[in-house]
Amino acid sequence: MTRTQIQLPDDVYERARKVCKSREISLAELARRGLEYVLSVYATQPGGSGAWQPPKPRRLGWKGLSEAEIKEQAQLTATEAAFAHRRRK
Repeated sequence: MTRTQIQLPDDVYERARKVCKSREISLAELARRGLEYVLSVYATQPGGSGAWQPPKPRRLGWKGLSEAEIKEQAQLTATEAAFAHRRRK
């Protein structure tokens, strides 16, 4: 087993101590259980590369615009966007 140190904000430490006291376990045991839980939730997919990947972008309603048009609109400054909006009216 490896020994390590962690730093906790005071309020987190106090809340953790209360849980430890109510469950009659040590802070080290609470930390081990918490880490095991987090690791089980964020376990890598079988056969995956194991490296974290950002989530795939979702299309959220820019219907009718191509990827190039979306990129063009996103890169406009506020002044350019206001000017383009006035021209369309």
